[in-house]
Amino acid sequence: MRKHLELFLPLAMIVTGLWAVSAQSTDERARARDLGVEPGVFPPGALNAITDVAGVRVGHTTIIAGDDLRTGVTAIVPHSGNLFQEKVAGGVFVGNAFGKLAGSTQVDELGTIETPIILTNTLSVGTAVAATVAYTLQREGNENVGSVNALVGETNDGGLNDIRGQHVTNRHVWAAIDNANSGPVAEGSVGAGTGTRAFGWKGGIGTSSRHLPDRFGGYTVGVLVQSNYGGVLMMDGVPIGKELGRYSYAPPQQADGVSSTSPIDFVDEGNGSCMIVVATDAPVDARDLKRIAARAVFGLARTGSSYSNGSGDFAIAFTTSSEMRSLFGDRTPRPRSVLQPDALSPLFQATLEATEEAVYNSILQATTVTGKGRTAEAISIERVTEVLRKYGRGR
Repeated sequence: MRKHLELFLPLAMIVTGLWAVSAQSTDERARARDLGVEPGVFPPGALNAITDVAGVRVGHTTIIAGDDLRTGVTAIVPHSGNLFQEKVAGGVFVGNAFGKLAGSTQVDELGTIETPIILTNTLSVGTAVAATVAYTLQREGNENVGSVNALVGETNDGGLNDIRGQHVTNRHVWAAIDNANSGPVAEGSVGAGTGTRAFGWKGGIGTSSRHLPDRFGGYTVGVLVQSNYGGVLMMDGVPIGKELGRYSYAPPQQADGVSSTSPIDFVDEGNGSCMIVVATDAPVDARDLKRIAARAVFGLARTGSSYSNGSGDFAIAFTTSSEMRSLFGDRTPRPRSVLQPDALSPLFQATLEATEEAVYNSILQATTVTGKGRTAEAISIERVTEVLRKYGRGR
């Protein structure tokens, strides 16, 4: 679909030019494996990203302007065809429902996903739903479609962003979808992660993948996160947050360097949210995709999540397997091969590992961002490296 192209080309150029607001470029940052942090036992895919699952594409629109506009959109597109006509099997798991995941009830009921998955900020969910519906209705072949279930998730970036201004528009959503590609995924302070914070530092978008050995089916699992939550940051079992004196429920004198005008800062009680998207090429049905999504939420515990009252912890899982797709309007039965539940444990393990590493990448790749008079600092790679070495980890 390219009907909107003329609307967002100027926008795309403006957005690219505005990334310089960050204190560092991502070239000066690191991913977890650069520091010797390699969670789990399974190897990553070639890109160590959700796009290692063949056919999956990711696009970002990053919106930065003035002193208080720090937000964006991230789109995850499960395959290159018409998603409404070829719906992918999907499942949703809710860890803590302090958040908005539009479209999740129909996914839970029918076990299918029929639009790109959109991530943005809390008060832009409605706009993103409308834009995704419009995108779907205008796809060739959808001329007679009268109902669309857009799947849109969010975290609240109001600490750094003028969230009440509702600056995300249809154009931003369309740009993220149409610019989605299957290559390396930009991480950190981009797209829906532009204004997020995690564990008292700058959070953002992160991704990772795992490839199972042939004896477990040779399947790939990829994860993308939008990190905006709190707790006591752990990396590879090392208490990074405690060692650096920045963690939830810390005595006031230890909560160093967090600039805030609010009575209770983000780091104090572990509030915030995390959106997780899991993709796989394994032929699993909707029931077991929900179980895979649950493991993604469980994986946040490895990073030190508090799962606080004010945290919305949601996971969406889907499979690109053509055998699991539902063809719109097709009522004929068809045979298919479905992975049995007893074969799922390796996929669960891969999901846990990839989720953990995706969170680390979201924080390590994030650059410092200032907005609304606050600064969310990028975590110090040097200090993280020192703490890891103190505990005999990393390089």
